[in-house]
Amino acid sequence: MGTNIKMAFVMVLSFLSAAVCGITKESNTKPNIIIILADDLGYGDVGFHGSDIKTPHIDRLATEGVQLDQFYACPMCSPTRAGLMTGRYPIRFGLMRAVIPPQRELGMPPEEFTIAEMLAEAGYKYRGIVGKWHLGHRQKKWLPANQGFTFYEGCHNGAVDYFTQDRAGERDWQEIGKPSQKEGYSTDLIGDASLEFINSVPKDEPFFLYIPFTAPHSPFQAKPKDIAKYPNRNGDKQIYAAMVDCMDQNIGRIIEGIKKRGQLENTFILFFSDNGGVKKVASNGNLRGSKLTVYQGGINVVAAAHWPAGNISGGKIITERMGYIDVLPTLMEIANYSGNSKNELDGINILDGLKGGKLDNREWFTYLDQNAEKKEKFAMNTNQWKLIWQRNAPDNEISSENIELFRINEDKTESIELSEKKQDIVNSLKSGIDRFYKFKIANQNPRYYEKNDMSGPVIPNWQPTK
Repeated sequence: MGTNIKMAFVMVLSFLSAAVCGITKESNTKPNIIIILADDLGYGDVGFHGSDIKTPHIDRLATEGVQLDQFYACPMCSPTRAGLMTGRYPIRFGLMRAVIPPQRELGMPPEEFTIAEMLAEAGYKYRGIVGKWHLGHRQKKWLPANQGFTFYEGCHNGAVDYFTQDRAGERDWQEIGKPSQKEGYSTDLIGDASLEFINSVPKDEPFFLYIPFTAPHSPFQAKPKDIAKYPNRNGDKQIYAAMVDCMDQNIGRIIEGIKKRGQLENTFILFFSDNGGVKKVASNGNLRGSKLTVYQGGINVVAAAHWPAGNISGGKIITERMGYIDVLPTLMEIANYSGNSKNELDGINILDGLKGGKLDNREWFTYLDQNAEKKEKFAMNTNQWKLIWQRNAPDNEISSENIELFRINEDKTESIELSEKKQDIVNSLKSGIDRFYKFKIANQNPRYYEKNDMSGPVIPNWQPTK
C-alpha cells in the first residue's frame, strides 16, 4: 500500500511539473505582431469616436483592447512611415520634410535599423509587409526586401488607382522582387495577401506583419456595394466612407484569420492612421486642423491597441502621449530583443503606458515643409503645453514667423491662444524645437512640388533595375 501511495505521489509530482513547464513554455512564447496603418483616416471617422461610418472591427480592437487617445504621427505619410520603421525622427535622415513622389530619387537609407531587421535578430523568421511602402522605390536598396522583410505584396507609391493599380501610367502592384499579376480592388488585395502571409507561417513560429492600407487616401474610388451603404452622404464624402468601411471589413477578415489559428489572445495588434484626415472629406472630430497642418487634427491620430495576453485589454482609454517613433523600442520589449538599437532612438518603450501606466513627460517634435509656400511648420508638445511655430524657410526671400501657444492639457481643441501672456514658455519651447532642428542633415527630401530635384523618369512597372 505504501509503495502504491509513493508511486501515486511521484505521478502527481510529474504531472504538476509537466504542467508548470507547459505554462512556462507558453508564457515564454513570443507573440505575433501586427501593425495596421490607415492612410489619411480622420480622427472622428471610426465608430468608437461617434462616426456614422461602420467600423465594427476597428471598434473591436478599441473596446476589447485599448483606445489610444493621444497617439501622434507626422502631418503626412512618408515621414510617419519612416519614423515608425526606425524609432527615430526622420529629420535625422532626410525624410521628415515631405513625402516621396513617384520620380524622386530618394528613400529610407539602408543604414537605418528597421523594425523588420530588429525582429529578425529577435527570432522572427517570418516578416511581412502588405500594402503601401512609400519609402523609396527607384533603387533596390530602398525596397522592403532590403529593409528586413521576407514577404511583400503591395504598391511602392502612394495614390495608386484602386481598381487598376496604376500610378503615372505604370501599374504599381508588387510582390517581393517582381511585379504582381494579381487584380482586384486594392483594399481587398491587401486583405487577401495578409491572410495568405498569416496562413503560410507555421503555428509554432511567431510572425511580424505590417499592413499599411492605401485607404482611405485618394483617389476616391470605392465599390458600388459599399457606396450604397451611405445614402445620407454625397460625392467624395460618400465614397470616402465606403473606402473606410471596406478597409474595416478586411481588418475583420484578418482578425478572424488570426482567431481561427487560435492566436488572437497572444497577437499584439496596433492600429493607427499615418496622419489626420483630409479636410474636404474626413472628420477629425473636435480637433483643430487636418492633414498637412501641425494642429492636433493633423498629428493626434485615431489609434487602438489589442493584446489580451499582454494585459492590453478591457477597453481602457489611454490618455498618455505616445506615437509613431515609440513603436520600434516598444516592440523590442515585446519581442524580448536583447541586441543593440544600432542608431540613437528618439522613441521610448511605451508598453507600461499601453497597459494603463504613466509615462514620463517629454518634448514631442513635429516638423514639415512640404508645399510650394516655402514655410517651415513646427510644433512642440509637452503634457501641459503646445507651441506652434510657423516661419518662412531659409530659402524663402521674405522673413516671417507666427507663434501660437496653447495649454493643451486643458484646451485640446486649440481654441485659446496664450503666447503673449506666457513668453517664458514660448521661449523654452522654441529652444526645444531648435534642439531637434539641429538633427537636420543636409540631404533633405525636396518639397513635393520641386519635381526636378532628385528626380528621374517613370520606370516600367515601378520596378528598379539598379
